[in-house]
Amino acid sequence: MIARVVPDIPSFAVDDGFRYAVPPDLEVNVGSMVRIPLGGRKVRGFVVSIEQGSSEGLKPIRGRSGKVDLFDPLLLQTLRWAAQHYVAPLSVMLRRSAPPNLARVTKRTPQSVKALGEADSRPGELGREIADGRTRNAFLQSANVADIVDLTGPIVARGASVLVVAPTAVEATELQSRLVAAFGDIVMTVTPETSDRDVTTIWSRAASQAGYIVIGTPRVALWPIKDLGAAIVVGEARRAMKDRQTPTVHARELLRARAAVERFALVTTGLVPSTDVTATGVEVIPASAGRPWSRVEFVDRTEEPPGTGPLADRTKQAIAAAVRRGERVLVFTHRRGYAPVFRCVKCRELRVCGVCGARVDREGVCRRCGASSDRCPSCGSDRFEPLGAGVERVFELVKRFIDAEKVGFVADDRLVTVGTVRDLPSVVPCSLAVVVDADGLVLGTDYRAAEEALRALARVCALVGSGHGNRTIIQTANPRHPVLLALSRAEVAPFLADELELRSQFGFPPAGDLIVLECKQCPENAAEQLSSRLTGISILGPAPIEGGSRWLLQGPDLTSARRDLRKLAGEWRDSGARLRIDVDPIDL
Repeated sequence: MIARVVPDIPSFAVDDGFRYAVPPDLEVNVGSMVRIPLGGRKVRGFVVSIEQGSSEGLKPIRGRSGKVDLFDPLLLQTLRWAAQHYVAPLSVMLRRSAPPNLARVTKRTPQSVKALGEADSRPGELGREIADGRTRNAFLQSANVADIVDLTGPIVARGASVLVVAPTAVEATELQSRLVAAFGDIVMTVTPETSDRDVTTIWSRAASQAGYIVIGTPRVALWPIKDLGAAIVVGEARRAMKDRQTPTVHARELLRARAAVERFALVTTGLVPSTDVTATGVEVIPASAGRPWSRVEFVDRTEEPPGTGPLADRTKQAIAAAVRRGERVLVFTHRRGYAPVFRCVKCRELRVCGVCGARVDREGVCRRCGASSDRCPSCGSDRFEPLGAGVERVFELVKRFIDAEKVGFVADDRLVTVGTVRDLPSVVPCSLAVVVDADGLVLGTDYRAAEEALRALARVCALVGSGHGNRTIIQTANPRHPVLLALSRAEVAPFLADELELRSQFGFPPAGDLIVLECKQCPENAAEQLSSRLTGISILGPAPIEGGSRWLLQGPDLTSARRDLRKLAGEWRDSGARLRIDVDPIDL
């Protein structure tokens, strides 16, 4: 018997693997980790196929590492796809299915789940349909952990396993708390703080026995799960779902590919589905019949006199009134540092680029196209004032009209919380939320800026309770912007349809393919090599970066370009170049 083994070496050169003889007394399967001789040394490798035939002249496998296979033939299909799609060595992707230590067969039997009942909710109904095999993919419009509990119940009641992927450790821990309360010790959680020993134990149990609920951050997306009935991606469009370093895999896309091959259900969740999800035609299922977030009220900053500052008088009055009533308040700003948006003192219009309409920095330089101007494109004035502010400045401003003992950041647990996007998972629900500067989000320079702005603002609004008088105040100089209209109406489908149409015009994902290639210490003729070997696509660049160059590869379908780029990237790395390949980039 012959085994084809991919050495555990991060190189494109070993993608095809090597053939080894399997000793008669050694049992190996597709997915086994083995020890092999290679170039005068012994390394570990992954078995990717078993062949019949004469092994004469082949070196033998030295032994097996671990007793549990790391993947099966179906998961291997996804791993191969991921290596091709994200232009990564196959061994790097195979390693992602493995635990940190050698796995062993678990002897622990999952306990029966607690009494579930029949959740009379839309998530509960969706869970029953999945348990009956009637629904394969859906988007659940919800940010409520209780809906995940209702969705999961019917599936685990049938004895199947469920994989839940959360963007951050904070959200994974919250899910663990609620799911353990509902289902007991069949729930296992992996966070970045979990020790390698415990991670390996959880991996081994989930891989060898069905009936577990595995919760984790995106690292668990390629784990082998016994009898996987459903994967649930919580906050599917969040930035934390995508790795920033090569390979820049996205947990949602990995699980979408897995679900198509392994035939388990994939449920993505969030308040606003990504265009990547809606483009596939997946059904969007509201978790409830009412509004998914609070009532929205706008403060039009063009109606205020110059010198008002980041917080309008009306906004300050609303915050002060809520504090007097003993109600919690969230004051949200999406960034730190300087104000991201300015307005003209004379005509009160937002200061934007006269060429492309994106926001400009303090010096008047456009962050998107690089055009520079020191005057307002509407009236020609050269006087501007900031509308937004970073979180530290907002914190100091709020303390000027609210008792300082009642104002703090998330960790301080005060009546008034000042925070940014990264704080939202830890914010306690409130009666009033204030968005200091919606325009700084909406006018972002990235092609996904509008979509991400709607998603972030919806998360802020969802933290506001449904009590009488509860609301979110949005400060903006453009209340008729499509993002803000969609937020106010709580209707996202028309906005996303328009976004998809706009992306199609420019060939941006999901209507087209994009790859960012960054190279440091690259060959002198790198640009010429790219243009001659990656044909039939658009290559923009090079643009200078610190220590190297940056290119943007674009086309309707870059499948063939990915294959050519793999070969070129291997050659460049072998010559000493350092590459970062960002497939389906979030930022450009």
